[in-house]
Amino acid sequence: MPDSMILTLSCRNRPGIVSAVSTLLFEGGCNILDAQQFDDTESNRFFMRVQFNTVRDGVDLLALRASFAPVAERFGMHWQMRGRAEKRRVMLFASKFDHCLADLLYRWNIGEITMDVVGIVANHPRSVYAHLDFGDVPFHHVPITRDTKLEQESQLWDLVRTANTELVVLARYMQVLSDGLVAKLAGRCINIHHSFLPGFKGARPYHQAHARGVKLIGATAHYVTSDLDEGPIIEQDVERISHRDSPEDLIRKGRDIERRVLARAVRMHLEDRVIPNGHKTVVFTD
Repeated sequence: MPDSMILTLSCRNRPGIVSAVSTLLFEGGCNILDAQQFDDTESNRFFMRVQFNTVRDGVDLLALRASFAPVAERFGMHWQMRGRAEKRRVMLFASKFDHCLADLLYRWNIGEITMDVVGIVANHPRSVYAHLDFGDVPFHHVPITRDTKLEQESQLWDLVRTANTELVVLARYMQVLSDGLVAKLAGRCINIHHSFLPGFKGARPYHQAHARGVKLIGATAHYVTSDLDEGPIIEQDVERISHRDSPEDLIRKGRDIERRVLARAVRMHLEDRVIPNGHKTVVFTD
């Protein structure tokens, strides 16, 4: 049995949910360490994240899950229960801009983000990333052109599926995924982009922002959907810009924002702090 467990759930709001959950955990020999909940009055849905441990010998994880199933069925819950230290299998996709890739690998190596990196996929050869230490993580060069996109996406999906990947992170991966691949990765693919999109779409967005004299730049991490750069938002951040900043300054500051926003989004997803809520998300912060 893990040192502590995390239960997340969402369902239509009705009286008795919290009582049923806490009673089940108490009777199962567990103690609640932290509990967060949210009642969305607009959608009439209830969201909850509970961290708990066991206080009685002989508590079995599978049995605890089985005992919770009737409660979940009674309330029509979408739910999961897992060990807090359980590592998710994560695959990182990258392109020429490698600052997000390097940052995630650093945070993983020092233990700040708990995950198993099962592969790195890039549309550029390994030599582009010679300055990065990938250790024993498999590297896959999958070049994509307009003519080979569908065939190469089939290879991408094979890599994801064969590695039993639970989360794909687009760490500034500069390729638009097809609707078919996006559907296969629904709810388990995170992207990062400039938060001043869609105002400055296309090439050289920081140069466009500089030309318009923006006073704020930022970044947004979100789940990938078929609506380009419009998936449910997980995390955002901004930074002030002045008239003294050149386009190169904006790019430098933008890299910093992108790194920290993507890292926070990945960590919150892996810690089961993000629960989908239609086109939005409920994020229980630590």
